[in-house]
Parts: sequence; structure tokens; C-alpha cells
Amino acid sequence: MRMKPANQKKFFGKKGEEIASEILVKNGYTIIDRNFSSRFGEIDIVAEEGDTLVFVEVKTRKDVRFGLPQEAVTASKLGKIKKTAEYYSLIHPELPKKIRIDVVALIVNGDTIEYSKIIKVY
Repeated sequence: MRMKPANQKKFFGKKGEEIASEILVKNGYTIIDRNFSSRFGEIDIVAEEGDTLVFVEVKTRKDVRFGLPQEAVTASKLGKIKKTAEYYSLIHPELPKKIRIDVVALIVNGDTIEYSKIIKVY
């Protein structure tokens, strides 16, 4: 059975989030939430690293034809993430007050991770 392009994109995105979660855990992060959505926007992964609450945007690509994955995180997207992060922090007062936004950039070809990078953005 062949997947429709929209379903393929969603599946690929979920695969990227799984890989990103594994990479974050291997780098000392603790995953506390995934796919948090509010009227301000969506956050792929919410994690803790030490005394910091980290909001992670995952960008997964098959190749660099359209640039590196992290280049797809625009100022507008960062603004939405910041608002959503502030809201998340407000409704979870038990979590660390110090916040940061990271991007996990991935290039995945089949089962091969060709490129992975954690970028501390904000």
C-alpha cells in the first residue's frame, strides 16, 4: 500500500522526532513532553537539561537540496516557539524557570542518519 504525500511527510516528521529524542537523551536531556500544542503554536519536544527547560524544534530532511534543515527555522517560527514556550512555562510552574530553544537538525536517508546537530538557538 502506497502512502499519500501528506501521510509520508507526517511519518517522516515523526521518525525525525523519534531520532531527535534518542539523540537528546544520549546528550543528557530528559524528555518531559512531545507534540505540545496551543493556540500559540506547537513544540515538538519539551525537555530538561540541568536547570533549564528546553523547547526543541526538530527539522528533518532527506538531503540538502533546499539547504540545511536548521535553515528552515525562520524568525517567525522562532517567535511562535517563544510564545508557546512562555505559555507552557506558565501552565507548568513546577518546571525550571530558565528556558532555552534548541533545534535538532537531521538529514536521514532510509535508516541512515547522515547528519545530526543540536543547535542552541535562544
